[in-house]
Amino acid sequence: MLLVGLTGSIGMGKSTVAGMFRKLGIPVYDADAEIHKLYAKGGAGVEPIRAAFPDAVVNDHVDRQRLSKLVVGNDAEIERLEKVIHPLLSDGRAAFFEQAQKEGHSLVVLDIPLIFETGGEDRVHKIVVVSAPAHVQRKRVLDRPEMTEEKFEAILARQVDDAEKREKADFVIDTHCSEEETFEQIKELVEHLKDA
Repeated sequence: MLLVGLTGSIGMGKSTVAGMFRKLGIPVYDADAEIHKLYAKGGAGVEPIRAAFPDAVVNDHVDRQRLSKLVVGNDAEIERLEKVIHPLLSDGRAAFFEQAQKEGHSLVVLDIPLIFETGGEDRVHKIVVVSAPAHVQRKRVLDRPEMTEEKFEAILARQVDDAEKREKADFVIDTHCSEEETFEQIKELVEHLKDA
């Protein structure tokens, strides 16, 4: 089974591209969605987060806004959070692989925003980076509710630079175009990967 890592900095259109892979019948493991499940009421991450960051848990679920305020911009706290969450994520990934194999898929996509930052590039066969010009990225991100210039800069500071990501990538998907044009790029890429 070919493991394709999908990544891209904040605001580059990675979630849209992941949806396009799904539309073509390719299973996509979404690390962010898995984190949402871990943080939800009854999720496996609630009690470990409560132990590490008691102020982040409200009504038996992890309040992402509160957690964000506690860790964004603080490398030591982010590292502490990652030590809690990463082992829990690996269980979900294992179940995802098992299901994809049962269904006979020869290609799966792992949507991992921080693949380079966490050394995850060694765990996949190919890497696809989603990219757009910096001014487009900035506008997309700052248009989001709850986003501030400071928060955006703090997030960017923790991410490998877009130019470096593109350099390290096996394939780059340009999202500074219409969704139809982006989808064409994905269709071509899937054909190429299936033929490889």
